[in-house]
Amino acid sequence: MGNTTDLLNMNTEQLNELYASLKERYAEFQNQNMKLDMSRGKPCPEQLELSKAMLDLVASSDSLRALDGSDCLNYGGVDGIPEAKDLFAQILGVSSSEVMIGGSSSLTMMHDTISRAMLHGVYGSQQPWGKLPTVKFICPSPGYDRHFAICELFNIEMIVVDMLHDGPDMDAVEALVSEDDSIKGIWCVPKYSNPDGITYSDQVVERLAEMTAKANDFRIFWDDAYTVHHLTDEPDHLSNILSACKEAGNPDRVFMFCSTSKITFPGAGVAAMAGSVANINYTRKQIAVQTIGPDKINQLRHIRFLKDLDHLSDHMAQHAAILKPKFDRVLSKLESELGERGIASWNKPNGGYFVSLNTLDGCATIAVKLAADAGVTLTAAGATFPYGRDPRDRNIRIAPSFPSVEELEKSIEVLSICIQLASIEKLLAER
Repeated sequence: MGNTTDLLNMNTEQLNELYASLKERYAEFQNQNMKLDMSRGKPCPEQLELSKAMLDLVASSDSLRALDGSDCLNYGGVDGIPEAKDLFAQILGVSSSEVMIGGSSSLTMMHDTISRAMLHGVYGSQQPWGKLPTVKFICPSPGYDRHFAICELFNIEMIVVDMLHDGPDMDAVEALVSEDDSIKGIWCVPKYSNPDGITYSDQVVERLAEMTAKANDFRIFWDDAYTVHHLTDEPDHLSNILSACKEAGNPDRVFMFCSTSKITFPGAGVAAMAGSVANINYTRKQIAVQTIGPDKINQLRHIRFLKDLDHLSDHMAQHAAILKPKFDRVLSKLESELGERGIASWNKPNGGYFVSLNTLDGCATIAVKLAADAGVTLTAAGATFPYGRDPRDRNIRIAPSFPSVEELEKSIEVLSICIQLASIEKLLAER
């Protein structure tokens, strides 16, 4: 095969020889009848174990009252107990008066916020979004498939803008929102983004806050899901979007969301939404019709377990100790299998839950299918783009959290073989 390992520089004979060798390796994996799943960013059992002590804190307590004296067993507290609002205010860098506590899922809060906007508009709307001929959202991509699913559900047209190394392509975003008043929002995962692991730069945050939007009720949906999910001792810095919006004279522009889903239990966490006092008051009035109060017992157990930012930081360091070896193994395996092949690139995130890998154009769907046929399940190719359509068919999202290190080693080897097979087929077809 000569001295080169770069597929782009191989001649046809070398490519065919490598292809035959890879097909043999692929067949060996197929014969193992594996069932390995890297499709979702789920915490592994070891991570869930870190929070199990929380389940005993309320059961063994003599007091089930919040700091304000309210009985957490009874009705009330539609926007959360004070100590829960205080902790989430610290996490998000806002005041407790700017926080509303929800149920177990921030995704539910995002869905419901869109739903209410379609039915009633948001604070400052002249009419409900659903009464308009068209509603559009800007979707930096690759992005989070569940955000896009919410837009599809409500028939909101999605406009793709590219994710750059420091966040969304702001030249494109600014041009779009300044000219079209049917654009009502933008989805953002601003820290350790899903899937690229990108943290928005200070300049991007500032431009989002300051930009001129033709729609006076334009909103930034700021899904700060991974704000405390660091993998290193030198975490990324993210500027405070609510403060930036206030300074820019657009205090009502942003809804911030986060949860403990990957901090404690994905199925029994606590979610929060933050925004201007005007936004929160407007939302509280609507939610008061929907519920007489969320699960305050769950809020109480979380606060007694997580306590404050220092304890939360220690808890997240235990998560990182479990996750970092998995990310390291994925990255080292990708490097050893694909590093000199010239057919793939990937991010090396400082936090979050994903590794984003880009193949040659037109190869992601084939590679993901080949992997599935060998027993390795990945997030569907295209899922990181609106409508499930990656225009370049190249992005693959890798979720290292749930499998064991050994399973990851095998999964990435299979995926790397599949990417090479798909790439060689493409290169040969073009000759």
